[in-house]
Amino acid sequence: MSHITIGPDIKLTARDLTPALYGSVQLTITDDARQRVEAGRAYLESAITKSKTPIYGINTGFGSLCNVQVNDDELAQLQENLVESHACGMGDQIEPALVRIMLILKIQSLCYGHSGVQWRTVEQLKTFVDRDILPVVYESGSLGASGDLAPLAHIALAMMGKGEVVYKGKQQPTADVLSKENISPIQLVSKEGLALLNGTQFMSAYLTAATILSARMLYQADLLAALSLEAFDGRPEPFCDPVHRVRPHAGQRLTAARITEMLEGSKRISRLKQHVQDPYSFRCVPQVHGASKDTLRFVMQTLHTEINAVSDNPTLFPDEDLVVSAGNFHGQPLALALDYLAIAMAEIGSISERRTYLLVSGQRGLPPFLSPNPGLNSGLMIAQYTAASLVSKNKQLCTPASVDSITSSNGQEDHVSMGANAAVKLLDVLHNLEGVLAIELLNAAQAMHFDDEQTSPFLDAVWRSFRDDVSYMENDRILYRDMDASRRFLSQLSIDDELLWNLGHE
Repeated sequence: MSHITIGPDIKLTARDLTPALYGSVQLTITDDARQRVEAGRAYLESAITKSKTPIYGINTGFGSLCNVQVNDDELAQLQENLVESHACGMGDQIEPALVRIMLILKIQSLCYGHSGVQWRTVEQLKTFVDRDILPVVYESGSLGASGDLAPLAHIALAMMGKGEVVYKGKQQPTADVLSKENISPIQLVSKEGLALLNGTQFMSAYLTAATILSARMLYQADLLAALSLEAFDGRPEPFCDPVHRVRPHAGQRLTAARITEMLEGSKRISRLKQHVQDPYSFRCVPQVHGASKDTLRFVMQTLHTEINAVSDNPTLFPDEDLVVSAGNFHGQPLALALDYLAIAMAEIGSISERRTYLLVSGQRGLPPFLSPNPGLNSGLMIAQYTAASLVSKNKQLCTPASVDSITSSNGQEDHVSMGANAAVKLLDVLHNLEGVLAIELLNAAQAMHFDDEQTSPFLDAVWRSFRDDVSYMENDRILYRDMDASRRFLSQLSIDDELLWNLGHE
C-alpha cells in the first residue's frame, strides 16, 4: 500500500500521485493542515455573525441568484440543495482511479484553510480515499469555469450518503457502503457545499493522469524510434551532440542523447550506409519528440501550480479579515495546458505511424509489409491502416476545446474555459497513442529479423523480451491479438523513475 502525505507545506507533484493512478493509497494529513482548516472555519462562523451584508454563496443564492439572500436558519439546507441540484453529470462514468485523484486533490486544496470547511469534512474525504470508496462521477457536465461543478457535486453527494460509489470493484448505493463501513454521512454547514463543488479537481485529475501517461509514452517513443531506426538501417548522424548543441532545445538534446545511448554498441548503426539521408520521421526524431517533451515540461509546471493552490470561491483570508468573491475556480490555465498536451502527444503518434509506414513499404531490403512470403500473405499491411486510423482520430480530437465558450447561469458566467471537455479528449488522444506505439513496436520487432547484423545490447534485450510475448510472424495470423499483446508489453515495460521523469533541462 502506497502512502501520500498532504498538507499546506507539501508540494504535490504528478510523480507523487502516480501510485493513486494505479491502485489504492493511504493518506497522511499534516497537523498544520488541521490547524489551518479549523482556524478557517472559526473565522467564517465569526464573519457570518458579524457581517451586515450578504456574503456570496454563504447566505445568498448561487450564480445569477447571487442577489437572493437566504435566512440564517436555512444555510445548511442551502448547501444540501446546492449539491443535489448540481449533481447533473451525464455520459460515461470516469475511471475510478481519476476519482481517487480528484479526492486527493480536493483535500489538498481545502488544507490551506481558505475554504471555511469543517475538519470533519476533510476527514470524510480522507476516509473515502483510505478505504477506496470512490463516488460515481460522469464525464460530461463541467464547463471548467465555476469549478468542475457537476463532477464535484457527485463526490459531495456521496459524502452525504447519497448517489452511488464504486467499492471493492462493484457499483453500489453509497448509503449501503457507508453502513457496511460504519461511516456516518456528513451534514453540510454553511459554505461547505460551495467549497466542495468549486474547484478544478476534475480537470486537474485528468491532467495528472495524462502527465503520468505522457511521461511513459515519451520514453517509449524514443525506444521505439531507436528500434525502428535499426530495423530500417538508419543513419546515426542526426543524433550526434554537435547538431543539438547549436539548437539547444532541452527536449531535443535529451532525445538525441537518449537514442544515442540506446544505440551504443550496435554494429548496424555504425556500418557503412548506402543512403545519404533518412526520411524526416527518422532524421527529425530529436526535434519532434523533443518538442513534445518541452511541452510536457511546461504543462507540468501549470499542473503543479494548480494542484498546490486554492481554487475555491469565495476565498477566506483570516489574517486580513477578508472574504473575497473572485475567480480562482476558472479553468483557463488548465484548459490551455490540456489542449497543448493533446497536440504535443498526437504528434508523437503522427511521426510513429510514419515510421511504421516506412517499415512496411518494401525499402532497404525489407520485404513488402514485412512478410517473408508477400502475396500469399498480407503481413502487417492492415496493422498500418489501424495506426493511420488512430492518428486521424487524434487529429480530430486536437481541435482545441479551450477556444470555445458558452454563456451560462443567466449571463453571470459569461466566459467559460471548457477545460473539462479538453481533459476528456486528452485521455482519448493518449489511449489512441498507446495503440499507435504498440503497432510500431510490432512492426519494428518483425523488421529486425531481416538483418543478421547485431544491434545494441540494450535494444537486443528489449527485442528478445518482446519476442517472449509475441513471436515472429512467418505467415499470416490473427493480428489483433498480437497488437493487444504489444500494447500490454509497453504498458508493463519497466522504466526507471529518473529516466521516466527526465524531460531535459534548460
